[in-house]
Amino acid sequence: QVQLVESGGGLVQAGGSLRLSCAASGRTFSNYAMGWFRQAPGREREFVAAISWSGASTYYADSVKGRFTISRDNAKNTVYLQMNSLKPEDTAIYRCAFCRAYRASSAFSNYYSDYGTYDYWGQGTQVTVSS
Repeated sequence: QVQLVESGGGLVQAGGSLRLSCAASGRTFSNYAMGWFRQAPGREREFVAAISWSGASTYYADSVKGRFTISRDNAKNTVYLQMNSLKPEDTAIYRCAFCRAYRASSAFSNYYSDYGTYDYWGQGTQVTVSS
């Protein structure tokens, strides 16, 4: 059973930064891609970013490209989401997700942005950006 615990959310002014962390346990972290999704009130879940199992490839939603950076530390079983130049429209609950496929080899961003690619999800951390 995989457990994912997010942290790092909070309230920040527009233009500010936050770094989210997601600590994983229960499966060999270094063999699986990881993703971040978000959901704002009244809106559908939205892909934010993903990182391949090796860390060599990253994928981003157009809305966050150039502002957010996903990274992983396999020694700490943790994936991070550095969020800079935050905007009020970034306000949402952010959840990390664990890819269901061992060493997923897809090079297509659509694979990583599909929430069906992931089989475990964290509880989420609230990010609120004030204008």
